[in-house]
Amino acid sequence: MSIKAAIFDWDGTVVDSVEHITDCLHHASTTTGFESLERAAYRDIIGLGLVEALKRLYPGITPDQMAAMREAYSSHFMATSAAHQRVFPGMTDILQDLHASQRHCAVATGKSRRGLNLALQASQLEPWFHITRCADETRSKPDPAMLLEILQHLELEPGDAIMIGDTTYDMAMAEAIGMPAIGVTWGVHPPEQLAMHKPVAIVSDIKELQQLLK
Repeated sequence: MSIKAAIFDWDGTVVDSVEHITDCLHHASTTTGFESLERAAYRDIIGLGLVEALKRLYPGITPDQMAAMREAYSSHFMATSAAHQRVFPGMTDILQDLHASQRHCAVATGKSRRGLNLALQASQLEPWFHITRCADETRSKPDPAMLLEILQHLELEPGDAIMIGDTTYDMAMAEAIGMPAIGVTWGVHPPEQLAMHKPVAIVSDIKELQQLLK
C-alpha cells in the first residue's frame, strides 16, 4: 500500500483486551447500583470514549452517577490492566515492517490517556508509535477529530494514511474525512457492520493485514 502512516485502534485491534474491558464495565455498573447488562451490550460500545459509552449504555445517567461509575471503572481497570494487554500474535511484526519501510505508526483510541499509557507500557509497544490520541484529549469516535490531529502532527493528508480498527466507530471516523480504512474481524464488530462504512478491505487474519500493508 502506498501510504505514509498507519493509524491503529488499540483494544480489539492491537491487543486482545475486549473481554477485560467488558469485565470492567460490568464491575463498574454493578458496584454503583446499575443493572447488569448482557455482555454483548458492553462489547458493542468498546471504542467509544467512556463518557459516551456510559451514556449509551445507561440513558439518563446523572452527572453524579457518571462520576461514580467512571471512578469504579478506572479503579478496576488500573488494578487489572497490566495482566490483560496481550498483543495479538503477528502485530509486532506489522509494526516492525512499517518502521522498516519508514512509515509512521499511530494510535487513535477511545481509551483515556492514563489508560493508554499504562497499556503501552504493559504491552511494551510504546516505542513503535510516533503519536497517539485518546478520547479524553479530544472528541470521541466516531468524530474524526483525533485522526485530523494525528494527520496535522505528521503533516499528512487523509489519503496518505490508513485507519485500522475493529469497530464501526473506527470505520465511520475514517470515512468522514475520506481516509481509507481496513476493518479487522478479531475484535468487536462483525464484517457486515464494518462493511457499512466502505473500508478498502476487511481482514480476518493478521497475516492478511500484514500483506495488505506491505
